[in-house]
Amino acid sequence: MKHAKRFQSLMLALSMTAAAVPAWAAEAAAAASEYSKATGGTGGPIANQLNLAPPATAIAADIYSLHNLMMYICLAIFVAVFGVMFYSIFKHRKSLGHKAASFHESTAVEIAWTIVPFLIVIGMALPATRTVVAMKDTANADVTIKATGMQWKWGYDYLKGEGEGISFVSNLSTPRAQVGQPGQAATEKRGENYLIEVDNEVVVPVKKKIRIVTTANDVIHAWMIPAFGVKQDAIPGFVRDTWFRAEYTGVYRGNCAELCGKEHAFMPIVVRVVTSEEYSAWVDKKKKEMAALADDPTKTWTIDELKTKGEKVYTANCAVCHQATGKGVPGAFAALDGSENVNGPKADQIHVLLNGKKSGKFPAEMPAWKQLSDTDIAAVITYTRNSWSNKPAENIVQPAEVLAARK
Repeated sequence: MKHAKRFQSLMLALSMTAAAVPAWAAEAAAAASEYSKATGGTGGPIANQLNLAPPATAIAADIYSLHNLMMYICLAIFVAVFGVMFYSIFKHRKSLGHKAASFHESTAVEIAWTIVPFLIVIGMALPATRTVVAMKDTANADVTIKATGMQWKWGYDYLKGEGEGISFVSNLSTPRAQVGQPGQAATEKRGENYLIEVDNEVVVPVKKKIRIVTTANDVIHAWMIPAFGVKQDAIPGFVRDTWFRAEYTGVYRGNCAELCGKEHAFMPIVVRVVTSEEYSAWVDKKKKEMAALADDPTKTWTIDELKTKGEKVYTANCAVCHQATGKGVPGAFAALDGSENVNGPKADQIHVLLNGKKSGKFPAEMPAWKQLSDTDIAAVITYTRNSWSNKPAENIVQPAEVLAARK
């Protein structure tokens, strides 16, 4: 009975310690939140960071608290269990003349080591369940944005709220000279935001509920911003959603969190949180830019104009797979230089750009590029048909032809 009473006392102390842990976890999360507020967002990984990213949303703060809570509970159990074990080994070793005790099971001990762990598990499950339920509540969003994952970039469409109608593609902006090519070393020094910078940032207002609807047009991707406590898979043919409400202005960075192919490391996510006034100004500016870029599809372009524009479209969207030389990647991505499709009837190439293609010759299918404008598609097709060794009979495509093919 003496051993049973000692064990009961130990389990009582353990449960009291576990009960006090949430306060420590909450204090740690609050300190991290204050750090995020003071720095205006971490921007990305922090040198010598040993914990989760400083939270910028209430959900992320809850996740931070839960992380600390579980860690402290596990630490308390570890110390208690191994403490009793090593104490028993040391104080009751054979060299001191101790002999193994002979006693039957204790009902009190059996009850204690069943009830106390059960209470600890309940104490861990309740706050975790509350946070998970809150993470799934995407109702009453102020702004809804669709994020479409593709190899290897993100497409964004503002579906609802202020900014509705805005659409753009976000590409990695780190120069290839800093990254290098397969088998070739980089020729430039890495920048401050190496591999976590983009040409088009997602801009949202501070303290507003932002719903993110995710999907993909090729393979599974995942939209993740650690500081927001957000990670949602983007699956072809499915629509998933998540949300966040940033408490502080700043720039927050993340990445695709699913292994989506050889350029997986090159599709970062950057969200800029601004004030309501700054957001309204950005929306106005972005809509004016889109209006300016909305070329008249009935306009007739010269071949030189299309080639010049097409080269820019190709570099931004196509070169990552087909390479700047048009040679592709053997066994992975088709070559456009000398391609039967590029040198064949232009209607076939327009169809591929609009609808994608899975030939079975390569592991990744050619995705559809309907999100590009008629002029961009016409320009990039014209560029490929007049580059490298390609010399097709039909060497120019006008935007009106692409517009007609969409119907």
